[in-house]
Amino acid sequence: MRIALVQLAYGDDEPFAARVDRVAALVAGQAGYDLVVLPELWAPTGFGYRRWDGDAQPLDGAWARAMADAARAAGATLHAGSFVERLPEPGPDGHTLANTSLVFAADGALLATYRKIHRFGFGAGEPRLMEAGEDVVVLDLPAGDDTTVRTGLSTCYDLRFPELYRRQQEAGAELLLVPAAWPAARVGHWTLLGRARAVENQAVLVQVNTGGTHARTPMGGRSQVVTAAGEVVAEAAHADEAVLSVDVDLAATTAYREAFPVLADRRL
Repeated sequence: MRIALVQLAYGDDEPFAARVDRVAALVAGQAGYDLVVLPELWAPTGFGYRRWDGDAQPLDGAWARAMADAARAAGATLHAGSFVERLPEPGPDGHTLANTSLVFAADGALLATYRKIHRFGFGAGEPRLMEAGEDVVVLDLPAGDDTTVRTGLSTCYDLRFPELYRRQQEAGAELLLVPAAWPAARVGHWTLLGRARAVENQAVLVQVNTGGTHARTPMGGRSQVVTAAGEVVAEAAHADEAVLSVDVDLAATTAYREAFPVLADRRL
């Protein structure tokens, strides 16, 4: 399975609409991949809380249409990262915003919607402004050669909560996708937790982060791909904008699980 990780880097001076146009063109140029993955909240920025309400859009808004068109132009499945969704009505916490990821098929059709379950901010930021997602999302994605791979979706801060990934593994996930806006101050945790989630679930984990500085917060970059055995097979050793290209051997995940069947020994 050929995957492109698009680590975007930018500052607050780049307008929302201009960034959407730039990234859509970048995605459209990734022909030949089975899957293209973008970071979390790359258009409104992960730490630009004051802009979220003004940049929010519905599921069928201009941002989603641009990403559907980009997937179609590339002829690849696109995990478009996430955007600030304007919900049709307030949720249980009374908020009308959500941190929502969309996955598009190579023909532009919407395949999956995931709303971030674990909100970052310790009572501020996301918890104060956004509804929490409730659904664990696992789906089959095209993996090349008329095959598919069972894939789990999560976002950024979710990475700190292993229970979510165990639920995905129990639903058959062998590939885990994690777009993020993870800051440089804790980027060591980002890489460490990614390896831990891959090893403990014996699954390939794809992490795509942002670079640049958003709302005076330097971002960490360091996007990476980790195998089921914990080997880092692709990584950005910096926070600059980059496209990582990696060929993932999904058969190796099956073989590793069979050779080292640790998951069969779970008792809790």
